[in-house]
Amino acid sequence: MKIPFTKMHGLGNSYIYIDLFQHKLEEAMLPALAQSVSNMNTGIGSDGIILIHPSERAALGMRIFNKDGSEGQSCGNGLRCTAKYAYEHGIVDVTQFQIETKANIVEAEVQIQNNNVQLVTINMGKPQLNRADIPMIGSETEKVVAEQFKIMDQQLKVTAVSMGNPHAVFVVDNIDDAPLVELGPSIEKDKRFPQGINVEFIEVLTPTEINFCVWERGSGITQACGTGACAAVVAAALNDLVNRNEQITVHLPGGDLFIKWDDQGYVWMTGGAEVIATGDYYYDD
Repeated sequence: MKIPFTKMHGLGNSYIYIDLFQHKLEEAMLPALAQSVSNMNTGIGSDGIILIHPSERAALGMRIFNKDGSEGQSCGNGLRCTAKYAYEHGIVDVTQFQIETKANIVEAEVQIQNNNVQLVTINMGKPQLNRADIPMIGSETEKVVAEQFKIMDQQLKVTAVSMGNPHAVFVVDNIDDAPLVELGPSIEKDKRFPQGINVEFIEVLTPTEINFCVWERGSGITQACGTGACAAVVAAALNDLVNRNEQITVHLPGGDLFIKWDDQGYVWMTGGAEVIATGDYYYDD
């Protein structure tokens, strides 16, 4: 089977984008396709696949399959790339439009220069903070802010945030010392998170600037995570470490994102999106 694709990245968080406005795929093949495509040795190499598809509720829809074949709920970097693709390929002809994800419907705005999308701003919606929303075991209506969290031989403090997908955020003194490799896999699959969790470590530099690294659920270490950056800013604000209703610069391994949690409760994310390559993938199912 020959499958046309576009490989794009948002700050190094790369996915293979497949346009279902132009090409049809069988539902049953999607998990295995994601695993095959993502393999850096025998496939194209990526953090997964993203399907851009027609939607009855928005201008277009987006589905994410991680490199392990599991389906994600939302992806901030993926949303920016999807918005860029949709505008530049004529799926939309306006600069403000909606994208449907498995988690919710989000507002996107693209900034255009010479007919190309330079920056994308996404209204990521309101964070969900109750345990039941993460989900995390315990009293369903409690918030998890700087809660003691013992894992392996370390005692940490966790703040949990859902941005349509679950995040566990930990504050460290120095991002270079964050135990991402050591603890990321264990925290992701810890029984306290029934659906697994994305794991972020952050270092707060100033009230408007933080360093960030991530272990993504289903993908492992990645260069960037847009929903994770949003969750990190929310978590830092809940701990009175950054300013609410002010743009926060988040330094990710792949580059910077600009996040604001406004007084109405909405989280805004601004950043770039880039095309890497286009072509055909020959898939033997």
